[in-house]
Amino acid sequence: MIARRLVRLLPIALMIAVTGGIVAAQDDDDGSRGVSPGDSSGSYEVGGIDVDVTAKTADAARTGGWRIAQRKGWQMLSQRLGGGGSLVSDGTLDSMVSGIVVENEQIGPNRYVARLGVLFSRARAGALLGVAGRTTRSAPMLTIPIEWSGGAGQAFEQKTEWQEAWSRYRTGNSAIDYVRPAGSGPDSLLLNTGQTGRPSRIWWRTILDQYGASDILTPVVRLSRQWPGGPIIGVFEARHGPDNHIIARFTLRVGNGDALPVLLDAGVKRLDDAYQTALRNGVLHTDPGLYNRPPEPTAVVEEEAPGEALVETTDAVQVASGTAISVQVDTPGASSVSATEAALRGIPGVRSALTTSLALGGVSVIRVSFDGDPAAIRPLLEARGWTVQGTGTTLRIRRAGAPSQGSTPPPSPPPENATN
Repeated sequence: MIARRLVRLLPIALMIAVTGGIVAAQDDDDGSRGVSPGDSSGSYEVGGIDVDVTAKTADAARTGGWRIAQRKGWQMLSQRLGGGGSLVSDGTLDSMVSGIVVENEQIGPNRYVARLGVLFSRARAGALLGVAGRTTRSAPMLTIPIEWSGGAGQAFEQKTEWQEAWSRYRTGNSAIDYVRPAGSGPDSLLLNTGQTGRPSRIWWRTILDQYGASDILTPVVRLSRQWPGGPIIGVFEARHGPDNHIIARFTLRVGNGDALPVLLDAGVKRLDDAYQTALRNGVLHTDPGLYNRPPEPTAVVEEEAPGEALVETTDAVQVASGTAISVQVDTPGASSVSATEAALRGIPGVRSALTTSLALGGVSVIRVSFDGDPAAIRPLLEARGWTVQGTGTTLRIRRAGAPSQGSTPPPSPPPENATN
C-alpha cells in the first residue's frame, strides 16, 4: 500500500521548494508511545483526483498538476454541498486549500502523473458555499481505540496498529467530533482497557474533564491471524458510553498479513459510518450521569419536643452504585452473547450487563450491575424462562430444557429385544 503524505500548500510555490523537508518531518518516528492524529483541522476532503500534466520541467509539471487538482476538487466539493460546481479564481483557491494529499504519483523529466486529494478549509469553503452554519456535529467524544490481539487488549499502553489507523483517519467530513488522544503522557494510565469496563460515572466525569470531552466512544477490533503472514480476520465493534453499549458489529478479512493497514483503515471508515448513523437516529446521546452531579446531602430538622433539645439529623441521599453479580451462561455463538446481554439489561433493576469473560462454544461470564439484593434477581430470571443455579453474587443460568455446555448426553436405552 502506498503511504499517503500530507503536504501543506500555503503558498503552493513555497511548498514545492520545501516538500521534502516537510514530508520527512511528518514521517519521522522516534519510537515513542504517542501517535498524534494526522489531521484534526476539520477540513473538507476530496480524494481520488487523477491528473496528467506535461511541462518544460518536472517542477512545472507538478505545479500544474496540483493546480488542476485544486480546480477539480473544488468542483467536486461544490457539487457535493449543493453549490452547483461553479469555478472560482486560483487566488481564491489558494486561500481555501489547506493541504494536498499525494495518494500516488509518478514524476518524469517533463511529465507528472498522479492521484491526489485536496483539503479545503471548512470555515472558508463553507462560508463561500453558504453551508458554514448548516453542519451538525456531535458533542466532543473521547475516543479510546482498543485492539485485542493474541488474547491481550491494549489501548494506549503501547503503540498499536489500531491506534495508528485512527490517527490516520481524517475526520473533517464526519459528523462526529472525535477527541483523539496522542497516547503520550498520562494517557496510558487514564485511558486503558480496564477503564473502558468501569461504569463509574464519577471517575468518567473526572477523565472527560481532563480531555475536554462530553462522552466516550470505544472502537474495538479483535484480530485473529490464521497463520504467520496469512489471512487476518478483524471483528470490529462500535461501542459507546460508560456502559460500553454495542452500536454495531461487523467482520472484515484480508488475505495476507501485509494488508493489515488496509483492513484497519476500512474498519475505521465503517465504524465512523456506524457512529454517524447512530447520531442521526438519536442513539448516540450522552448518559445523564456524565453531566449530572449527584445530589448533595440534605439536612432535616425535626420539631423540638417538650423537654428535648433541638436535634439536627442528616438524611444523606444514597446514590446506589449497584451490586455486581457474576452470571455464567452458555454462549454457543457471538449472537447468543449479544442476545443474553440484551435480555439481562431488560430485567427491572439491572443497570448494566457486560461480558467480562468470553468463551464462544463454552461458558461466558457476564457482569451484571443490579440495584437491590442479589437474591431478588433469581425470581426475575426464572420468570423469563431461565433456570438459575447458585447463590449470592455468582449465578449459573441456562434456558429451561437446554443441556449444559460440555455436558455428556445420557446413555441410550437398550433395545427392547436385548437380553441380559
